[in-house]
Amino acid sequence: MVHDLVRRTARGGWWRVGAASTLGAALLGSVLVPQDGPQDAADVAAAPTTVAQRAVARETSPAVQRAAGSTTAYVGGVEVVRDVGTAAADVLRGTVFDDVDRDSRQARDEEGVAGVTVSNGLDVVVTDADGRYELPVRDGMTAFVTKPAGWDVPVDADGLPQFHYHHLPAGSPPLRYGGLEPTGPVPTAVNFPIARSEAEPAADEAFRCAVLGDVQTYSGAEVGHARDGAVRDLVERDDVGACGVLMLGDVAGDDLGLYPRIKQTMGVLDVPVRSVPGNHDIDFDATDPDHAFDTYKREMGPEYWSTDIGRVHVVGLNNVRYPCTPEEDDADGTRPHCADPENRPTYNGVIGEEQLAWLEADLAQVPEDHLVVVATHIPLVSVADATSTQHQTDDVLDLYALLEGRPAMALSGHTHSLEVLEPGDSFAGWRRAVGVRELPFPHYVAGAVSGDWYSGDLDADGLPMALQRDGVVPGYLALDLEGTEHQHTFLGVGRDEADQMSVSVSSPTWRRWFRTLDDWRRSAEAGGRTPPPVNANDLGDRRLVDRDDLQGDSWVVTNLWAGCHELARHGAGRRPRAGRGRADAAGAGREGPRRRRLGRPVGRDAAAAGGAPRLREHLGRRGRPGVPALPRHAVRARAGAAGPQRRRPDVPPVAGAPAGRPAGGPAPRHGAGDRPLRARAHRDGRARGGRGAPGAGLPHRGLRGRRRGLTRA
Repeated sequence: MVHDLVRRTARGGWWRVGAASTLGAALLGSVLVPQDGPQDAADVAAAPTTVAQRAVARETSPAVQRAAGSTTAYVGGVEVVRDVGTAAADVLRGTVFDDVDRDSRQARDEEGVAGVTVSNGLDVVVTDADGRYELPVRDGMTAFVTKPAGWDVPVDADGLPQFHYHHLPAGSPPLRYGGLEPTGPVPTAVNFPIARSEAEPAADEAFRCAVLGDVQTYSGAEVGHARDGAVRDLVERDDVGACGVLMLGDVAGDDLGLYPRIKQTMGVLDVPVRSVPGNHDIDFDATDPDHAFDTYKREMGPEYWSTDIGRVHVVGLNNVRYPCTPEEDDADGTRPHCADPENRPTYNGVIGEEQLAWLEADLAQVPEDHLVVVATHIPLVSVADATSTQHQTDDVLDLYALLEGRPAMALSGHTHSLEVLEPGDSFAGWRRAVGVRELPFPHYVAGAVSGDWYSGDLDADGLPMALQRDGVVPGYLALDLEGTEHQHTFLGVGRDEADQMSVSVSSPTWRRWFRTLDDWRRSAEAGGRTPPPVNANDLGDRRLVDRDDLQGDSWVVTNLWAGCHELARHGAGRRPRAGRGRADAAGAGREGPRRRRLGRPVGRDAAAAGGAPRLREHLGRRGRPGVPALPRHAVRARAGAAGPQRRRPDVPPVAGAPAGRPAGGPAPRHGAGDRPLRARAHRDGRARGGRGAPGAGLPHRGLRGRRRGLTRA
């Protein structure tokens, strides 16, 4: 069936969408063209009769409900009541009520809901038998409700949950992107509607969440890439309705004026879209951390929050402080990037005392056997930035203390790499930077939808190759949960779920090419202005290896994107020494008993002429002078002097792997053993000339001067 769709935006404009077979395909595959024209009477909500009704009338109009993409969506908003002369200046009151008719207005026969958690961002209270609550008022606070399991909160026209009220009487200071409008005095009441969920599973039933890192669009064209890539995939998958989408910060790429279009694009999914802020969601003209995310709050929602789904308690935190200051962030002199906030303002990775105090009170209302999922933009710790005092979280140990004894998991973005870290993992850089000796629970860095900032050649679908800094294709995590058990799967944009690795060849020819380009990069960083001496075309056919390269030590490199659990389970059986093995030049040494799912190479040697395979740690590592980084896990085959002049190298079999396919390894299913994850080798396309090639660890800066990752296959 073909539909000619007309969609009304949340800002009241109209967009006509060309004919297509489904709603998702129509919005994803068509150019949106602004349309002028009158609104018919059916698109205008009945005139509100009270101030409270006016606060939600626009959100619940039939036109906006149709704009949400589904006539069954619970579209609405928080009920803000303002009766002249009745509000207390220092107390916020209201009711959490069962919105039976789903109109976001409490009717006489709609009862309050007891036992629901409500907060002002610091204090946490629980509603009484009638659903009522009282909270102290603070200027600049955001009051919000924690969605109880089995209930829904309303969403706006683009699927963003409406569970909060920002209170900023005078509004934001002058900001380029506007910030928050003045809210005026304390309302008489702020009532939070919730409704029985029609989609959420029972407490121990399985469900899937889509976890998106760094959509980070800097232009309308890049919004289109996100739409035609990850969003299209999610529309076609249609398996995240119960949980929705969690965006791990850097929703936008500095241009906060793109938020409306980004939200409209995400709204096609017709599922709740939650998010946390990132360092590219900042109002950079704000001079006070209290207003650094005012525009984000207006467009996306609270900086931090919590919600319950089944036996899972999801907590979103803002661990990006801007501008950081020497008084708050650099008292010990270890964070010099915060030394001059007036002339060189920047951000720092830290949660802060206020959020930690709120989290402590929030967790007091959560059963200790429920899984706590902590979502941040900057990783609590990471391998990619293991020695950094800016790109990890300063007060991570305080967070660990609050979660002690609970099943927990951490999700983050920021690094534009994919990392799967297990309990007990340890890197020396973590201890020096933020005091972490080993991980108490799993930490997942979800990769980036934008990959390497939408760079590189375009594929047949018009999407940039944009390999991430560890060679992983652009993509996102699918998080499967059942009770408190969980399993992750990395989903490459536009790829089958079975695609979990890539294969390339490291040859002397390639390494010479890389070093030539890397030397030029270093010269350019030192002020050199010569053009790149080589580009990807100088490599020739990278699928062919000649006799000289075979005799000169070539090997096959397999990049298992989410790591290989089998290498850890069936490995050499010896414990690496602290500070050795997978490390960079700054000393982010691997410690602990596990070689599991990390963004560093674990090598496996096999004699090409036969003989028993042997395992050893690979010497190649990021940061070692003159040695290009190898992606993830390397399978190295040494060829003898004899052999064909040219051949396509085969991947040697891996001990313990099923015959006929490489060892992709199962993703761990925490609390329920392991479930196999099929893996299939595939080859990536070419890198754009001058930006590296498969295997190249080549940091570079884009035209906007933002930090680039390592582009390699």
